[in-house]
Formats: sequence, C-alpha cells, structure tokens
Amino acid sequence: MILANAFCLFFFLDETLRSLASPSSLQGPELHGWRPPVDCVRANELCAAESNCSSRYRTLRQCLAGRDRNTMLANKECQAALEVLQESPLYDCRCKRGMKKELQCLQIYWSIHLGLTEGEEFYEASPYEPVTSRLSDIFRLASIFSGTGADPVVSAKSNHCLDAAKACNLNDNCKKLRSSYISICNREISPTERCNRRKCHKALRQFFDRVPSEYTYRMLFCSCQDQACAERRRQTILPSCSYEDKEKPNCLDLRSVCRTDHLCRSRLADFHTNCRASYQTLTSCPADNYQACLGSYAGMIGFDMTPNYVDSSPTGIVVSPWCSCRGSGNMEEECEKFLRDFTENPCLRNAIQAFGNGTDVNLSPKNPSFQATQSPRMEKIPSLPDDLSDSTSLGTSVITTCTSVQEQGLKANNSKELSMCFTELTTNIIPGSNKVIKPNSGPSRARPTAALTVLSLLMLKLAL
Repeated sequence: MILANAFCLFFFLDETLRSLASPSSLQGPELHGWRPPVDCVRANELCAAESNCSSRYRTLRQCLAGRDRNTMLANKECQAALEVLQESPLYDCRCKRGMKKELQCLQIYWSIHLGLTEGEEFYEASPYEPVTSRLSDIFRLASIFSGTGADPVVSAKSNHCLDAAKACNLNDNCKKLRSSYISICNREISPTERCNRRKCHKALRQFFDRVPSEYTYRMLFCSCQDQACAERRRQTILPSCSYEDKEKPNCLDLRSVCRTDHLCRSRLADFHTNCRASYQTLTSCPADNYQACLGSYAGMIGFDMTPNYVDSSPTGIVVSPWCSCRGSGNMEEECEKFLRDFTENPCLRNAIQAFGNGTDVNLSPKNPSFQATQSPRMEKIPSLPDDLSDSTSLGTSVITTCTSVQEQGLKANNSKELSMCFTELTTNIIPGSNKVIKPNSGPSRARPTAALTVLSLLMLKLAL
C-alpha cells in the first residue's frame, strides 16, 4: 500500500514538473490575450454568422458614417459596439498583399480600425500580415549580377541597372508588364497634359504586384557607380509621368489625400511599420528585416505617395515622395518629421544599398508579434533603351560604394548611420523585449529532470 501511494505521488510530481518545463508554460505571460489573426474577409464572414457581432458591426459602421471619433465615442451605443467588436475576429484581422479580394479586405480592416485608433495618427499600424521571409536568396542573386567578388575593373564598368532591364526582358511576364507601363506612361495626351497619370499608376502597380521581386528589386535597387546608371535607376518608374508634377504639394496635404484611399493608406502604413528607423537593431530596420522594408517601399509605387530617387547621384541614396514642407505653418515640424522618414531613413538606405551590393545580414528569422492597432525637378528625359551602352553618355566617373565585407572589413562609422557592411549576428533578440538569448540557450529541462531524479529516489526510500 505504501509502495502504491509512493508511485502515485511520483507520477503526479512527474506530470507537474513536465508541465512546468514545457515551452507553453514558459511563454504563458507573453502570450496571454494573443489571438492569431485571420483574413479580414474571413473574419467578416465569421462575424456575420454570429448575431451579436453582426448587429454590433452594423452599429459601428453607422456610428462612423459622417461623424468624427470624439462624437462617436460620446455615444453609449457606439461604445458598446466597439467593446463587443474588440473581442471578435475583426479586431485582429489582417490582409495579404496581392490577395484576390485585397481591396475588400482592406475596406473591412479600416471600417473597424478607424474607430479604434485616434484618427489622424502620425503612424498607423499596417493592415498587412507581417513579412517573415528573408532576402538571402535574392541577395545572393544580386551579388552575382552586380559582380561582387569579380574583377573590380570589370565590375566598375558594368551598368547593373541596364543588366537588370535586360534580365527583365528575358522573362515573358516581366517583359510584358514592363512594356505596358512604359507605353502608357510615355503616351502624351495633349501638349499641356504629358500623360494619363491615373493609368500610368495602375500599370506600375500591376508591374510591382505581379512580377517576382528578383526582377523588380534588381531594377529598382540596382547599385550604381556612375551617373548614367543612377539616372537609369531614377527613370525606372518614368518619373515625368508617375512621380513629378508641375508643383510640389505640401507633404501633409499629400498624406491626407493618400489616407482617403484604402489602398494608398494601407501601403503608407505598411511602409511606416516596416521601414521606420529602429536604433535598437543592427540594420536600423524593425526586426532586421530588409525584405519587409523593400517590399513596403515598392508597394507605394503607383499611388500619389509614390517615392523615387531625387537625383542621379551615385554617391548617395536619397528618396522622397514628390512633396515639400512649404506652407506647413504651425505643422512644419510634423511635416519635416514625415519627410525625413524617406529622405533621412537609415533603415531604407541600408536596405537599398545592401541589396544593390549583394550583401546581407545573417539573422535568424524572428517570430512576428501581432499587435492590434494602437491608438529638384528635372527636364523630361526619354526612357533609356535596354541596348544602349549608356556608361559613356552621361559620364564615366567611377565612385566606389560599400564593397564586400572581405574587402572593406569592419570599420567604425562615426556618423549617425550604420555601416552598410555587417558581420554575422550570433545572438537572437526576442521580439518586443530587450532580452538577448545565446544561440545554444533556450528552455532547458535539465533542472526539472534533476529534481525529478532526486524525488524519485526519496519516494523509493520511503516506500522501502
């Protein structure tokens, strides 16, 4: 009888220690209240199937119609609808870039989140699912194409942007969609109207959404060592139609116009989420993810907020939407801050230069943390033909950018920007925390096992 009781006690202690040592129990406090997001279209279907949710959702949409947020929140019925919907799948829903019902998904997302946020926030959370993939394979391709590690003399004379255009022409889909936007964006309507900008933007969106990034990124982020190459890179999106205009609007006005369109608003929010400079990471990018930043940047092309290179200088990379902060009045500081997210963004600059040079940061992918939303104009230049050897048309100056890590080594960077060449990171950082874990460390069951062994010996001794 004593032996049987001892065995039961031993079994109970064993199960208790196993549960304490399991990863789920270790992560319990961090995962409390977390729900995996679902597609907003699917979340809407789930809400429609539940009478309380569907009625509250209809109420919220009526509350948002023609009212500002403060007026809406003053209404008790609107407040009750918000409280119910925060517990529904709609609260955490997200959309996939390029999905079949992307616009419908985004409309559903903003229909609820515009009521949950503070309204005209400076930054808004992205409605898109986090990008967990990395650029390793594309970076290696870029390294081969850019000639990194090859004969420096041969590489210096290469026009990588021209090579990228030629590579696009070897792919049927890339060639077809590129030819389409070139034709549309170069078509003059009248002497006073250079092109149909709306159709040009649509054609550009189709190109960047439907062509694989190994082709689009090479054209958009190709490395340059002379002005001819840099001008070709600047002309990738045919700026005289898609980017430039007669006068530069105020950047905050441009942002307001963008936020009236669900697609433009979503792409801008996605850019801020993935390219917002972070000085707590190695690359200055959130989660050290270049792929997410470059994809978000490319996703804004084809909207009023379209960014582009501001000049043909190969020595530095400065991109910006077509806007300025003139006439900002007492909002000038906010306007300048918004503009600096493009013109002086170390994350974006590092990502573009690293891709163009074929260098990558070997970081293990991090698990995404799903958080609910908290609150010089130039003359028109014809596009360069792909078979033109334009290395002699605009100059032959060779300016060396960041070379490989082997050639440059680790050099201290005294500026605010981080070096473009990085060493392999040998530690992992837990997203959303300041904890650093060594690669060989992790939840260990050594201590529970040792305790189990001691307890089992004691139980056997008592039984005997």
